[in-house]
Amino acid sequence: MIENTPQALRVLSQQQRDSYLADGYLLVDRLIDADVIAKLNAVTDEFVARSREVSRSNTDFDLAPEHSAVAPMVRRIKRPDEQHPLYWEVAVGVIVDVVADLLGPDVVYHHSKLNFKWHGGDDTVAWHQDIQFYPHTNYSPLTVGIYLRDTGAEDGPLTVLPGSHDGPLFDQYDGDGSWTGCLSEADNATLDTSGAVELCGAAGSITIHNCRTVHSSPPSKRANGRPLLLHAYAAGDAYAYTAHPDPSRHAYEVVRGERARWARHDPRPCLLPPDWSGGYTSIFAAQTGEGAVPVADQPK
Repeated sequence: MIENTPQALRVLSQQQRDSYLADGYLLVDRLIDADVIAKLNAVTDEFVARSREVSRSNTDFDLAPEHSAVAPMVRRIKRPDEQHPLYWEVAVGVIVDVVADLLGPDVVYHHSKLNFKWHGGDDTVAWHQDIQFYPHTNYSPLTVGIYLRDTGAEDGPLTVLPGSHDGPLFDQYDGDGSWTGCLSEADNATLDTSGAVELCGAAGSITIHNCRTVHSSPPSKRANGRPLLLHAYAAGDAYAYTAHPDPSRHAYEVVRGERARWARHDPRPCLLPPDWSGGYTSIFAAQTGEGAVPVADQPK
């Protein structure tokens, strides 16, 4: 269970905070101003245009196999927080007030990514949990997503299982011991997906999900790409156990309050990921087998 400590709220209502604590997710409608969203879309379009000059995934882009200069299919812009100042400006703006409403006065930045959905692309994201990618001493880490365009059921919205943050953590290795970044077929069969919630919202709306919340996203059925800007944070008393999968220069930067001198340890165990110190691709590559990590490179 997420720790519930009474505090003065800046942006969220107490009802919204209680909803996040109970369900492990929250959708806030149109939080980001329209003019900021317009600027974010303009910057993002520039990156997509730049990707036309790239033929394979690199340190800045994760590209779909179908990607070409004529029809770019960027699955992910990596570390946008350090690739353009606007992404970072948004990361430390009103979003941090929202995060502080949920985590408390001390907030640490973890990472960013900008994920796309393209009609016809292999961009389904299977059911998974985030914390196994970057285990911490407690389960405060959360991710905030910003819809840059109106996102409905046809656009491949983030989909969550309410209350799953209080359920089990799942193994995200396959039967051969390779990292897949998603639940196995056997574990999928144990999920009750009848209550799954698609987090649809207008441009400027934000999604928030806890690091233990089981979530996925279906493929897009529309021609235009669905960009979702994601920023991840943790409480000031959460410390990483393992190497950061894809650190930017802002990784572990204190964005509100201060770093705790004592780490808070949750007694519930957490699966360890592969050793990311040699580099990381993306969840898309892991789930499709492009980024499988050999057994020899996994934690001992």
